[in-house]
Amino acid sequence: MTPAATILLALAVPLIGAALIAAAHRAPNVRETITLVTAGILFLLAASLTPLVLAGERPEVTLLEMMPGLALKFKVEPLGMLFGLIASGLWIVNSLYSIGYMRANNEKHQTRFYVCFAGALASAVGIAFAGNLLTLFLFYEALTLITYPLVTHAGTEDARRSGRIYLGMLIGTSTVFLLVGIVWTWQLAGTLEFAVGGILKGRASNAMLGVLLALFIFGIGKAAVMPFHRWLPAAMVAPTPVSALLHAVAVVKAGVFSVVKIVVYVFGVEEISGLRSVDWLPFISGFTIIAASIVALRSDNLKRRLAYSTVSQLSYVVLAAALLTPLSIVGAALHIAAHALGKITLFFAAGAIYTAAHKTEVSQLAGIGRRMPWTMGAFAVGALSMIGLPPAAGFISKWYILQGAMGTEQWNAVFVIIASTLLNAGYFLPIIYRAFFVAPPADGHGHHAHGEAPWPMVAALTLTALGTVALFFFPEVPLELARQLAGV
Repeated sequence: MTPAATILLALAVPLIGAALIAAAHRAPNVRETITLVTAGILFLLAASLTPLVLAGERPEVTLLEMMPGLALKFKVEPLGMLFGLIASGLWIVNSLYSIGYMRANNEKHQTRFYVCFAGALASAVGIAFAGNLLTLFLFYEALTLITYPLVTHAGTEDARRSGRIYLGMLIGTSTVFLLVGIVWTWQLAGTLEFAVGGILKGRASNAMLGVLLALFIFGIGKAAVMPFHRWLPAAMVAPTPVSALLHAVAVVKAGVFSVVKIVVYVFGVEEISGLRSVDWLPFISGFTIIAASIVALRSDNLKRRLAYSTVSQLSYVVLAAALLTPLSIVGAALHIAAHALGKITLFFAAGAIYTAAHKTEVSQLAGIGRRMPWTMGAFAVGALSMIGLPPAAGFISKWYILQGAMGTEQWNAVFVIIASTLLNAGYFLPIIYRAFFVAPPADGHGHHAHGEAPWPMVAALTLTALGTVALFFFPEVPLELARQLAGV
């Protein structure tokens, strides 16, 4: 099979899977088998392209040319390859987890859930392999629309209200800011193609580049840079597998992926490095990191704490891109992978706690590690990664970001990284301590009546926790892709 055919098949497989899932709505076992098989095939297709990209090739295919120079085009470069591997690989374990969660909680509309999930992965692959800004924008919008039914899955008034915030903020930012930035780029550069070194060199003044960068950063609402972050905690009303999709597999990763890709391939790191007109970005991302960490520290609801942790962690990627150094770009790419594995583990654990113990608040978790050791052990691994401690993958990505900041003497960024690491420890370590070292309450509201969640959920969270540790010890493939992206 040619690389071009592989790209097109990777886009088509989730859509074919969605159609087959819908057709099997009366046979849950068949429906869920199709989901797992589809996810597995998509990962194998993505993995088959990896050796080519590592060898320096950049497979591409044009699906449709709307007018000269404006086409629906796909091109697999290192960052897109990394995102494609993350999204397709985590779809497998998320599907396994979803089977246990949806059945154990007797969720309604399960077929619609799996169909929309497949559609979301098709959109994520389109974003990952986008060869120009037009293709990126179309699949970015498609991802917003296809995940809306997942956010509102419960059908309650609270879910519908959260869905309105989700849809309104993401569509609003993308049409008011992002689309304007894309059209302006087309007008300035005469092309929307992603290119090594950027496409705006010598085509805009320094002040214009600063304004254009702001349009892109705030237009990519999925990156959750403050003040355009409220959609993310609002969406926590969705079932936990959806939260995992939003926070780890597709949605927020599409946001920070787009930020890094645009900085590297539209603006060009060397082109805007040192420009005073873009100096604001490290401060905005740094503020988001610290402010979201403080909100997380004060939140007793576990999913809300994890949501604001995500807002904070996403801006690590934005901050790393804003530092405009090769090492920080490597750190940005690695943190996309590290955060994906660590955060999906944390949300899987939160869902397992809710399913087995019906607990939603941090203050309710005293002694729960004694009844759910696998779940809370995995939670501890994910928390270590978010803090940035070995042997978890988050240590490597944070180290590269810190080295990039120190190497260019950007001490404000160094302070943000150190301060936020302490805040991360402040809101994660007490959960672990409470779960394992505090006795459950003796008033009949403890954890004596339950054990672990259903085995598919426990298996999934164990796999992602192992993946978080494995990425620390064996980072070669994502590290090489990140280095190719940064040109080092």
